[in-house]
Amino acid sequence: MGMVFNETLRLYPPLIVMTRKVQRAVRLGMHILPANIYLYISSLALHYDPELWGEDVHKFKPERFSEGVAGATKNNPAAFFPFGIGPRNCVGSNFAITESKSALSMILQCYSFTLLPTYVHMPYHHITVRPRHGRQVMLQPL
Repeated sequence: MGMVFNETLRLYPPLIVMTRKVQRAVRLGMHILPANIYLYISSLALHYDPELWGEDVHKFKPERFSEGVAGATKNNPAAFFPFGIGPRNCVGSNFAITESKSALSMILQCYSFTLLPTYVHMPYHHITVRPRHGRQVMLQPL
């Protein structure tokens, strides 16, 4: 279940852009960033980079994470950050994952689900990522 959650978060991170303010002038590679500018860091750009994830970057493949996040990212901590990175990482990320796994486990014990025939895959980015046309699934008791 962890691999499925990680792959889902790679393809559909809760936040698609993080903003950070440069506090003091700093060198970043060959660039010097002056103080008091804002950086916009796109998780989508990194999570969909074929150099990091392979040519099948747009496919849902939970097995990418079969050796954990470090194995999937080739030990690159900046390649996968669905809840942010560094000291300003989301404090509720572990709680959110644990609660989601618990809820999904409870649902799958009682129900099976299928997509509705009218389902159209269309993620919508508005603060967080959500389905544009709602969750179009049909739950059936087991």
